[in-house]
Amino acid sequence: MKKGMERIVLFTGGIETQEFFSKRIGEFFQKEGYEVFFFDFLRERESFLSLMWFCEKGNTVLITFNFQGIAGEECFQTENDGNFWDDREVFCINLVVDHPFYYHDYLLKIPKRYHQISIDRFHKKYLERFYPNVKSSSFLVLAGTELEVRENEVEDREKGIIFTGNYTIPQTFDKYFTCNGEEYGEFYRGMVEELIARPERTMEEVMEEYICEEIGQLGDDILRVCMKNMIFIDLYVRFYFRGEVVKALVDSGLQVHILGKGWELLKCEHPENLLREGQVDSAACLRGISKAKISLNVMPWFKDGAHDRIFNSMLNKAMCLSDDSIYLREEMKEGEMIFYSLKEIERVPEIVRRYLKDENARREVVDKGYQKAKREHTWECRGREILRIIKEEGKRV
Repeated sequence: MKKGMERIVLFTGGIETQEFFSKRIGEFFQKEGYEVFFFDFLRERESFLSLMWFCEKGNTVLITFNFQGIAGEECFQTENDGNFWDDREVFCINLVVDHPFYYHDYLLKIPKRYHQISIDRFHKKYLERFYPNVKSSSFLVLAGTELEVRENEVEDREKGIIFTGNYTIPQTFDKYFTCNGEEYGEFYRGMVEELIARPERTMEEVMEEYICEEIGQLGDDILRVCMKNMIFIDLYVRFYFRGEVVKALVDSGLQVHILGKGWELLKCEHPENLLREGQVDSAACLRGISKAKISLNVMPWFKDGAHDRIFNSMLNKAMCLSDDSIYLREEMKEGEMIFYSLKEIERVPEIVRRYLKDENARREVVDKGYQKAKREHTWECRGREILRIIKEEGKRV
């Protein structure tokens, strides 16, 4: 058994993707000889009774995603506005896979022994500037999962292009633009237009610029409240580009296999090329990728980070085609994945046709990408980084 904190708590029964990640991390710690307990939110009462026996004071680590379990859930609250984790001196590691402005209220009420992991370096900078109460944080991107049995080799795959992810019509968020009047609507639309014209800019950079031009210089406490009330801009732009990239492909005559909900609402000239397979779980997404030649990624506005779709694609030997980020340009050597520009979406079909036609070129990218991801971007790799955080930061916070 390991010296130091030896017990790990993870969650199941919540958001499916987060449960999938938790199980992969749990597998790593079990192999390392740690005791791992999965708290099941679908069996909350029974799980809590077991958790009370499992948690040893000062010897337990909670690993969670997006504040699950530390967001004020009733079962973890104690008297005098306390919480179970503080009472048991649990070291809480929280992997936040969205921008921090989605979690403003939670960030003001973090556990005493707390470490936040950001999957984008700009997110980490935002956290450090606007939430100085978070004393311990780091940067670590998500990982990919390789299927144990690959059903298709690279040359013999039944799907050409695949995209795994949901879609929402950007106009769904229009109601938030004008809820305080048309003057606000013009203000918000200006930010959207700027981000679409200059997609290399971060969300917070544009928001702060427009807020300060409109109102004047503001303190960070006020700015962070303003920005957390504008998350609909992030969602609008995210789904705008997701739709535009897929639309460019299908309207050029290329078929795209889609695993995710909402795509029947995409307005395009050739919906017959949109091969919708519905919403599926993480394992089914991996199986779909393992049958595809090219796996498309559209970043959810991570300008200095990465999405797990990239590493899932590499590990299941589909060529990854994605818009870039500062981190990805630094991390990936030439030919380990293929980049396109959000400023030149019209070129995406040309890139896809080239690699669908040139099997040797595609195979070279796939092989390089697989070796890269296998070395550096598995959940075992991430588990070792989290273990380092536990050993180094767990004693300090």
